[in-house]
Amino acid sequence: MVTLLVAACALVDVDGRVLIAKRPAGKQLAGLWEFPGGKVEAGETPEACLIRELEEELGIGITHACLAPFVFASHTYPTFHLLMPLFLCRRWEGRVTAREHEAVAWVRPERMADYPMPPADAPLAAWLRDWL
Repeated sequence: MVTLLVAACALVDVDGRVLIAKRPAGKQLAGLWEFPGGKVEAGETPEACLIRELEEELGIGITHACLAPFVFASHTYPTFHLLMPLFLCRRWEGRVTAREHEAVAWVRPERMADYPMPPADAPLAAWLRDWL
């Protein structure tokens, strides 16, 4: 079974809310809420992946220094194993815009259970609830 490395980011605003994004129709796990991020490409670090993906997906600029490793998910799906480090970020440039997602939402960590998430993301939400 192949292992897929995907980097994810929990953007945390000044009010302690976390950004989650709704997967669009036509994509695997459509309609579920996830942390923004994406597949780490060959030769790319998870941090570089997030800098690239957050600009593409949300139109914001972040720097390596603003990414803090937090926790990771390790989950087996039917056709691959997902390893997903989750980084925290409290500083970025620009205004968050849903460019590739159906919607985005700023959610208090204790309310994240109200949003259906992919199996790999859901345990990360619990960590955020307990630590933020």
